[in-house]
Amino acid sequence: MRKDSRGFSLIELLIVVAIILIIAAIAIPNLLRARIAANESSAVGSTRTVNTAEVAYNSAYPTVGFAVTLPSLAGDCSSATPSSTAACLIDSVLGASNASTKSGYSFALDNGGSTTTPQGSYSMDGAPITLNQTGVRYFCSAADGVVRYGASSFSAGSCQSSGTPLQ
Repeated sequence: MRKDSRGFSLIELLIVVAIILIIAAIAIPNLLRARIAANESSAVGSTRTVNTAEVAYNSAYPTVGFAVTLPSLAGDCSSATPSSTAACLIDSVLGASNASTKSGYSFALDNGGSTTTPQGSYSMDGAPITLNQTGVRYFCSAADGVVRYGASSFSAGSCQSSGTPLQ
């Protein structure tokens, strides 16, 4: 009688599964680090976008000064003419609310004053939504236009004094 040898043995299948698991154990942490790096790069880009928008806003509306909230930099631009409450300078995702989220980061804007008096400064903060999963660094910027980072969140007005400038 002849033995039928079609198919794989259990040992061969276990070896293939073990090799796949070893490759996955090596690849997954690298993929997570790449995602964190991409989120941080997006956060820096969003911070720079808000810096540019604040300068343009301040030039366009000198009696208002810097924008008080992110929605005032965005607004509904489909049919309305830009105004100081809807300037159409940033995208609607970043300007959805004053605590908007984009690419794993939460952004907030504060100019430290009221909407009726011209303001001479602002502060933009970007914090990872889930630390060590969506990002590991906090970002901020102020009226000087320099993007800074730190290992912990920035308190009000501490961006220029405690943040490390990006190179």
